[in-house]
Parts: sequence; C-alpha cells; structure tokens
Amino acid sequence: MSLRATARIAAEPDGTLPVLVSDGPFALRRTRAAAPGWSRVTVVGAMSGPLGGDRLAIEAEVRDGARLRVDSAAATLALPGRTGEPAAYELRLRAGADAVLHWLPEQLVSAHGSDLRARTRVDLAASARLVLREEQILGRHGEPPGTLVSRLTVHRAGRPLLDQELAYGPGAPGGWDGGAVLAGHRATGQLLVVDPAYEEAPPAARPLGELAALTPLAGPAVLVTAVAPDALALRRILDAALDELSTG
Repeated sequence: MSLRATARIAAEPDGTLPVLVSDGPFALRRTRAAAPGWSRVTVVGAMSGPLGGDRLAIEAEVRDGARLRVDSAAATLALPGRTGEPAAYELRLRAGADAVLHWLPEQLVSAHGSDLRARTRVDLAASARLVLREEQILGRHGEPPGTLVSRLTVHRAGRPLLDQELAYGPGAPGGWDGGAVLAGHRATGQLLVVDPAYEEAPPAARPLGELAALTPLAGPAVLVTAVAPDALALRRILDAALDELSTG
C-alpha cells in the first residue's frame, strides 16, 4: 500500500517553531542550534522509504527575520515498491524578508530497482539568504542505480533564479553515465548559495579541483556542481566549497 505524508516546519525570528508536524516516515526533532538566534530541525527517518508509489513531502517556512537550519539523521534510501509505480518526494521551501535557510540533509541513495521523482521548490524574498545542498548516490555498494529524476526550481522575489532537471539510471536520456556527465562516478551533488551580497561582488566562475565547478547565476547566487567516486569524497568537496563561500 502506497503512503502519502507531508511534514511541516515553520520558524519565527525569536527562535520558536510554531509549526513542527511529523508525518509518515518523517519524524521532525528540534535539536540544538550551533549559534544564537537560529532554530534547528533534524529529520529522523521513522521507516524505510520512499518506496515505489509513495507520495512524500516536507514543507518549511522561514518567516521574516528568522534563521533555520534543517538537516537529517541519516541518508534517504529510495527503494522499489510492489506496484512498480514511481515514488515522489517533494520539498517546498519558503524564506521571507531577511530570513536565512540552511537546508543540509544527508544523501539520497537511489537503490537498484527504485524509481523516484524528487522535486525541490524554493521561494525566496529579495533579502533572504539560502544554502541548499543536494547529494545523490547512484546505487548502494556494488549495485547499479535505480531511476532518479531530480528537479530544483528556485524563485527569488517572484522571478526565476534556477530551474534544472537531472536524470540518472534506467530510462534516463542517453549519455548520463558518459564522459561528459558522470564519467563513471556514482556520487553527484550540488551546493546552491543565494546571498544578496553577491549582487555587488559575485564569486568568479572557476573549477574546484578536478571534479567540481563553481558557476555564478544570473542573480545573487552561485551553484557548485560536483561528481565523486563515493559519498565521502563528494561531501568533502561540497564542504570545502561551502567553507570557501562562507569566508570569501
């Protein structure tokens, strides 16, 4: 039987969380923030999933002036279901005026035989700031990947900032594993940083070693994309990029 569930978070500038609603496989836990003025929520997986046919979502609203960090306790594992239908996993994120959202979950693992449609939609006020990390691991150790289609859409002040779709595994357009895309790597990810300060001084486009690149967007944002042989190497690349952007 397929599962439908939506978990919800809302953060206020005084550090309170007036909305913290767990649902289905998502157990939301308030955890200790690393800095004053921040709220932090950790997503704990209460069961395996998403399975084929599931329809899962998390909604997060960072209200004007609030600061919220969301992370997770473990990787998300996409698994095949009984029906053969694809699963859907949607994130709907919103940050108001002068709000800050750090969305830093663990990896999404596309297990063999799974079929997942993942979508992230972000709406930002003009003065909001965002750090968003996505990491996809294509197959567990020693197995081929499932099918994964991932779309990221970001609007800032009502205008499109980024809209991209990536597809991997069986049924994806040809070439996804070729030399111009993954080149045999099984870990891929991206780091999106939106900051109004980049309107005056955007970071320059450049490679970050042999497996990653930093690209300024047409707006106050930069996108770091990377591939790696495994999850640990990918995290190291993206962490180093975030450290550089945070201090640069």
